[in-house]
Amino acid sequence: MRKAWIGIDTGGTFTDVVLCNVHSGKYTYHKLPTTSEDPATAVIAGIAEILDLARVAPEEVQFVVLGTTLATNAVLEKKCARTGMITTAGFGDVLELARQRRPHYFNLDVMKPPPPAPRDCRIEVSGRIAHDGTEVTPLAENEVRAAVRLLREKNVDAIAVCMMHSYANPAHEQRARALVKELWPEVYLCTSSEVLPEFREYERFATTAVNASLMPLMDRYLDRFESGVAALGVKVALRVMQSNGGAVTPAAVRRLPINTFFSGPAGGVVGCVGLGAELGLDDLISLDVGGTSTDVCLIVSGEPAKKDLREMSGFPVRTRSIDIHTIGAGGGSIAWVDPGGLLKVGPQSAGAYPGPAAYGRGGAKPTVTDANVVLGRLNPKSLLGGRMPMHGERARKVIEDELCAKLDVDCVRAAAGIIEIVNVNMMGAVRVISIEQGKDPRDSTLVAFGGAGPLHAAEVARNMGIRKVLVPPRPGLLSALGLLHADVRGDFSLTRLVPATADAIGAINGGFEQLHERGAGWLEREAGANAGATYGWTVDMRYLGQNYELPLEVKDGKLDPATLQDLVARFHQSHHELYGYDIPGHAIEAVRLCLVVTVGRPAPPHAKHHAAGDTLDHALLEQRKAWFPETGFVVTPVYDRERLPVDCRIAGPAIVEQMDTTTVLPPHATLRSDRLGYLHLNVGPAGAENAQ
Repeated sequence: MRKAWIGIDTGGTFTDVVLCNVHSGKYTYHKLPTTSEDPATAVIAGIAEILDLARVAPEEVQFVVLGTTLATNAVLEKKCARTGMITTAGFGDVLELARQRRPHYFNLDVMKPPPPAPRDCRIEVSGRIAHDGTEVTPLAENEVRAAVRLLREKNVDAIAVCMMHSYANPAHEQRARALVKELWPEVYLCTSSEVLPEFREYERFATTAVNASLMPLMDRYLDRFESGVAALGVKVALRVMQSNGGAVTPAAVRRLPINTFFSGPAGGVVGCVGLGAELGLDDLISLDVGGTSTDVCLIVSGEPAKKDLREMSGFPVRTRSIDIHTIGAGGGSIAWVDPGGLLKVGPQSAGAYPGPAAYGRGGAKPTVTDANVVLGRLNPKSLLGGRMPMHGERARKVIEDELCAKLDVDCVRAAAGIIEIVNVNMMGAVRVISIEQGKDPRDSTLVAFGGAGPLHAAEVARNMGIRKVLVPPRPGLLSALGLLHADVRGDFSLTRLVPATADAIGAINGGFEQLHERGAGWLEREAGANAGATYGWTVDMRYLGQNYELPLEVKDGKLDPATLQDLVARFHQSHHELYGYDIPGHAIEAVRLCLVVTVGRPAPPHAKHHAAGDTLDHALLEQRKAWFPETGFVVTPVYDRERLPVDCRIAGPAIVEQMDTTTVLPPHATLRSDRLGYLHLNVGPAGAENAQ
């Protein structure tokens, strides 16, 4: 029986599906519009269609992994479930007080974002745990019961239980959870000691409340996903991509939906790491441009940057994730004129429906896609290998009607302005993850993917001084391909506020033992107790009095006096490298202990590239006029990527088309294809003889 693996990436505009036949190494690719009213509909349809395209029976499928933006979109669009909170008396306003910072320093009229749990649904109960875990006041169980009855009357769908210092002693939260389940078994429920057993109550309360608000939505979505896949006859256990780059079961996602905030984009980054290993490239910048957003990530020495705290719709969510920076810039981003008469692009998007005007689905707002069509960069006749007809006249008309009169420019100048602005926005995103982190982007290769990444990458790279751009064989589907590379991974943490001295070694090791127990329980549920797993241990440390920590690796998750001394020395060194100074005589404390459990999966086979032509003339589709800043409109050769010969070299300007994207090569840039099907662009001013 053949083995088939399927990866699905649900974006704001398109749902991408990839099927890999592991035995033959053959890949089948499919792309269809996302059904925004219910993303699961497009997912199920995509799986059914790709099985038919690949001529694979459902029972031959052995692995299915999904990347989803459901949680992200729900939070950003304020479409989360109605949520209640049960908390310690006196702390019902933590979500509003936050860190006492205004959203805007100089505008008092800017309102703070509404909390995940509204004020009338946050119920305080008596009972108190001290910072060291001792009980100060017993939990008032009758007040908890009354809180449950009140929240039920208020028709909440989910409840977050957040008590003070539960990271040190979760007894009150555990008892409150039992009481809630006793009185209201069907309600969605989570506690902060389950979601984030760490100190800093604002971040812990906000993360738990956001998690609770997502539980009903994610549960219903996964129900539709699982039942739909099962109805197709696929019988394997399904997986969902997490923000940390690992895939887990739907059951794990139902408990912690906050772990999926960057699920889809994480697949693209994992795919970049995989292609970097394949080509021997260690330092990369991923540029994933879709229909709605641009996602960028810095990859150094083959490892993507990680982040523990993200702000979602104004609230901090503390969960381990790949450090992906997202902006509202994509092919569907809408161009508009502000009250001051300035042209702006995004963050609003036309999405899949109605989409850009050029799609012919009733879109009435000018978008980046429409600008690319007007400028001849996108095929004015069809996309997706001819499956999607394009309407160039509608793209031109909507730009003329909506922008030209307001800006007092012609259609071409307005379209060129849209491209220039969206490129600058993308450059700003790259700066955030590179220059602002002390990394020089010119030392990296820009990997362009997503449906619109290769359209803009060359100009973005050139304007930032990045010489090398890499376009994978299937850039529009790289995120779905990357999902097939995902290992099984779980992240665990707890707070241990102790001095970094020999007296605290027992407390630190005890914390590591607790993490090991949690990790082992998770491993048994996700992969089986006998699964070969690797364990990675870290401890976050800081100088006494500081408010931020530095993570340091601890081998084998166990300290003794010698390893503690080495840990302290490494902390001083890391602090000096990052901040330019250290304080050798100052006291150091451990703050947080972390564990990463990883179960590796076999990598999918390399996609086989078959060049269909021996010469460039064989790959030439047409000559059409395309606009570039350096030249204006110029007759530009358009090539079919599927027919490019191996190791061919092209001097810009040129355009390379394929089913899932279009690559634009500007003047004075060069392109080389390799035997694996990658396109290597040198976008500096050098000629073809310097192509890398």
